Amino acid sequence: MARRNTPSLVSPSGSRQVTPLPFLFLTLLFFACSGPASEARCVFPAIFNFGDSNSDTGGFWAAFPAQTGPFGMTYFKRPSGRASDGRLIIDFLAQALGLPFLSPYLQSIGSDFRHGANFATLASTVRLPNTSLFVTGISPFSLGIQLNQMKDLRTRVVALKGTDHLPPADVFGQALYTFDIGQNDFTSELGSLGIGAVKQYLPQVASQIAWTIKEIHDIGGRTFMVFNLAPVGCYPAFLTELPHNPSDLDSYGCMISYSNAVVDYNNLLNDTLQHMRDMLPDATIIYVDTHSVKLELFRHPKTHGLVYGTKACCGHGGGAYNFDPQVYCGNSKVINGTKVTATACGDPQNYVSWDGIHATEAANKLVTAAVLGGSIFHPPFPLSKLCDLQPIG
Repeated sequence: MARRNTPSLVSPSGSRQVTPLPFLFLTLLFFACSGPASEARCVFPAIFNFGDSNSDTGGFWAAFPAQTGPFGMTYFKRPSGRASDGRLIIDFLAQALGLPFLSPYLQSIGSDFRHGANFATLASTVRLPNTSLFVTGISPFSLGIQLNQMKDLRTRVVALKGTDHLPPADVFGQALYTFDIGQNDFTSELGSLGIGAVKQYLPQVASQIAWTIKEIHDIGGRTFMVFNLAPVGCYPAFLTELPHNPSDLDSYGCMISYSNAVVDYNNLLNDTLQHMRDMLPDATIIYVDTHSVKLELFRHPKTHGLVYGTKACCGHGGGAYNFDPQVYCGNSKVINGTKVTATACGDPQNYVSWDGIHATEAANKLVTAAVLGGSIFHPPFPLSKLCDLQPIG
């Protein structure tokens, strides 16, 4: 892949060191494995996740309680704080590694942080958001705030020394750190600014993620997974709301211009993470290409046991997308004198998109299978061979 122009991540001295891929593999084994070298299998005692609604397990709804059904209908049988009918990729990943679901950091009742914490909240951004955007649904819990929350948790864990529901202090050097964030930076101002203006600040987004990794590394973190941006040009909500011409749709019904912009950002993110690998030769930093898997599901849902690609399961209006920006999933509103409700389909297992913006449990499970297989990692990383993975059910 050709190297693109990215924000410089070179240290003030200007030094740069290239990390051989085999060393990266050994690094993970040294920092995340137990037992003799001949029998070593990776063991992550905890996951600390940073993200937005794609990996929020209840943080936003703990801060702003309001979620109702049909969210959670498939797996939890009740609203679970997740923007889906069931489990998310982070849930499946935790299950595969033999860990419980991650408790949201913002949840004060019933949380257990012995195996990590989830700092993700719905509508979070990487960049510190403009406060004027809060009224449009952007969360105040940006990546910088989530990082500060993680640091505060670490400080308290070290001070309290093994209190119930908290991990041992050494967990922060052995944990897996995951990042699934950036979609709101891309989409929140697309309608008002346009693609060209949004692309101008995307290098800041990629650089901020990389420097967050550096800060966590400085306090002991060594293993990181960074999920790239989803193909937003295929999502029912954006197909409904973002301006485009029929000529901008490809043969699968996805918006070409927005899809290309996402690919450009993902390439930029990959290159930026490579610069950070050069700076941190004792860290394992894995770029996870979930974009390619999600794009395949949108394009060929029936090939993978699904039926509907660019049509939402939970929505109002029917039509090609079943998405109405006036009435989100689970909500009711009076339109032209008639009360309408955005209801869920009876077969979410046949859909890629749950509510027009987020994926169904069925889609998340298929994406997780690709993650666990290791084929979408850069650098290549045989997770299934290095770790004793559990069935995700």
